[in-house]
Amino acid sequence: MSAITYADVNRDILKTMVRPKPAYYLLISGSLFALLIGGVSLAIQTDVGLGLSGISHPIGWGFYITNFVFWIGIGHAGTLISAVLFLTRAPWRNPIYRAAEAMTVFAVMTAGLFPLIHVGRTWFAYWMIPYPNQRMLWTNFKSPLEWDVFAVSTYLTISVLFFIIGLIPDLAAMRDSATGTRKKIYTLLSLGWTNSYQQWLHYMRGYLLLAAFSTPLVFSVHSIVSFDFAMSFLPGWHTTIFPPYFVAGAIFSGMAMVLTIVIPLRKIFGLEKFITLHVLQSSARLILFTSFIVGYAYMTELFMAYYSGNHFERSLFYFRLFGEFSDGAPFRDAHLFSWPSLAFWTMIFCNMISPLPLWRWKIRNNIYALFIISIFINIGMWFERYNIIVSSLQRDFDPYVWGSYWPTIIEAGITLGSFGFFFTLFLLFIRAMPSMAIAELKESIPAPMKHKKAHS
Repeated sequence: MSAITYADVNRDILKTMVRPKPAYYLLISGSLFALLIGGVSLAIQTDVGLGLSGISHPIGWGFYITNFVFWIGIGHAGTLISAVLFLTRAPWRNPIYRAAEAMTVFAVMTAGLFPLIHVGRTWFAYWMIPYPNQRMLWTNFKSPLEWDVFAVSTYLTISVLFFIIGLIPDLAAMRDSATGTRKKIYTLLSLGWTNSYQQWLHYMRGYLLLAAFSTPLVFSVHSIVSFDFAMSFLPGWHTTIFPPYFVAGAIFSGMAMVLTIVIPLRKIFGLEKFITLHVLQSSARLILFTSFIVGYAYMTELFMAYYSGNHFERSLFYFRLFGEFSDGAPFRDAHLFSWPSLAFWTMIFCNMISPLPLWRWKIRNNIYALFIISIFINIGMWFERYNIIVSSLQRDFDPYVWGSYWPTIIEAGITLGSFGFFFTLFLLFIRAMPSMAIAELKESIPAPMKHKKAHS
């Protein structure tokens, strides 16, 4: 970054808000189309009822809770990059942490929709909030649904605060270069920022405090989500490995999503001088590290199911690996080609095998390979949540209550709509706000270059 000046940073970052390439409009059109499909599917389900989904006894949780856990996990990388890597002063975080913070906020917003969709009568969602009411009733604090309300609301509040505070200096830079109505809006949002020493002193203290406060959230919020499962007695759920397992998986999937959104952003807006190959390689190293933690958790689960001598645990993991029924599936007696085993082995391939090429420097230095691997990891982590939720509910203690789960087109449409919702918000954010932290990028410029060619 030695050949970059302050003027270059302002010009190159702010131009992403005014001159997007046609590829940007293609992406946002696809996102809006996916969002439309999800909106129509949700409207049909709201009108007809939750019976349109594949949820039934004993599988009371299906695609909706799978999506909830998946999107909560996606949001963890933003907090990791913003808070943990800020405290450790990792220099490669500067070009990508703003996009990761935005990703966190939008992912948590997306995740928060699914408990509301899952309860069916969304208009009564406020019943989950504990507040004094005329009925003298309190919420059930023993319910995992209630734990999720506190976890998601706390995480969203801190993430939004962290996101907004980091934006203030950049909003002031946008205020100084904007005109007309945009200048008035950015003047209001910049909260009177004048770039004075006292303001920077308070800003850095506040940002450091929020970073220190947010760091435990990386570990606590997804641990609470894992308690939704670990506190039950079902085979495959009742295990103490879930909190660290879920946290590592959340960082793993979140970092993969960071690459998924940053690599196209880098290409479409010509930000190669900021999002360098070193930044992408550092992200890939973190993905490789967390992939081994996730793989270790998978092997530990399998080993403990065998070593414990618990017949129910053994049977459940045999069912996950090989399957044994296929109620209505095209490969009824093929075992390894049954849907439960296909979902499991897809998870293993995407999360344990596909990241292995990242050991090679040539792969970490190839943006196309990184993008493809990140897509595989996102697919694998979605299937991980699906395997945890659905397979355990399919195989309870009593064979009499065993069941099958086949998602409907409504569930698939709402799932597609969640991706459309997330990417639409992110793409709109890129046009409205700076996608990279202008102030912190300037800190990375060597002193002799700060004012050289300042007005070029």
